[in-house]
Amino acid sequence: MLSQCVVFDLDDTLYKEIEYVKSAFRYISDQLQGTTTHTQIYDTLWGAFSSGENPFDHLEERFHFNTHIRQYLDWYRKHMPDISLPTTSSLLLKHLKSEGAILGIITDGRSITQRNKIKALGLYDFFDNDNIIISEEFGSEKPSEANYLYFKNKYPHVTSFTYVADNPEKDFIAPKRLGWATIQLLDDGLNIHRQSNAISSDYQAHHQIESLPEILNLI
Repeated sequence: MLSQCVVFDLDDTLYKEIEYVKSAFRYISDQLQGTTTHTQIYDTLWGAFSSGENPFDHLEERFHFNTHIRQYLDWYRKHMPDISLPTTSSLLLKHLKSEGAILGIITDGRSITQRNKIKALGLYDFFDNDNIIISEEFGSEKPSEANYLYFKNKYPHVTSFTYVADNPEKDFIAPKRLGWATIQLLDDGLNIHRQSNAISSDYQAHHQIESLPEILNLI
């Protein structure tokens, strides 16, 4: 795999983003608990989120903490999450790295949020810092071709590029235009953003898989 570059999305690809949401709600519950218990706060946040409501508005309506929405968002976005990398992801990344593949991440989001996730997941063990492209830091987000061209320009000797992600609405159109192979990890029912395949073939990945280790059969 010496001439192979495999780039991953982060959320709902290398781990389940719902675990970040749960971690954030636990953290917020820690900040607010007092006369109201941690469990009451967490259950209210989770219940509102699960129902498609704004969890912070719902929390204020029920308990009247008089906490500004900006504070809730800061806690949510800036906390160090209590999340871990799934074993399937860890074993796959170890294998790819041992085979000499160049590994990268392209993810949309705020720098502090995504960096905290990456640190908590232990992904710096597998990915060089300059091979982690975060939209807020980079200045553009998917589906901009610039995010993918970064790797093509950095590794001109590499003959094969692959992008592994979950969202066909934005993840695959740019790398396909650039001649990359694209692999969609299918939703197992736990993704935050539901997948839609009722879109143009230009947006659909070349391959679909149900678990990350299956990419070894495709690269």
